[in-house]
Amino acid sequence: QLQIVESGGDLVRTGGSLRLSCAVSGITLDRYSIGWFRQAPGKEREGISCISSTDGSTYYRESVKGRFTISRDIAKNTVFLQMNSLKLEDTAVYYCAADLGGASTTGWDVMYEYEYWGRGTQVTVSS
Repeated sequence: QLQIVESGGDLVRTGGSLRLSCAVSGITLDRYSIGWFRQAPGKEREGISCISSTDGSTYYRESVKGRFTISRDIAKNTVFLQMNSLKLEDTAVYYCAADLGGASTTGWDVMYEYEYWGRGTQVTVSS
């Protein structure tokens, strides 16, 4: 049975770090690209990062470049999002999603490209 489960969300101070995990079952990371999205209250869901199934290429939203790092452990079927230097505006529910096939620079952050979604994990950054 296909499952996508996010974990690692927490309350953290500005400048702090968190590591989110996305554990998938029923699919494999060598066939599915994994994207991280987030949705803040009153705002649209936005793509944060993605790791491609084909070659592990990574993509980032401009506002998180240099602070967030996506990685994967294919053997454990888990994708990670290391978030450093967290800011107040990083507060959101973070979602993990799976897209069959490789990712591209033009489509990695498009929600409807992703077939399967997790339920999200809350990240709250406080001052």
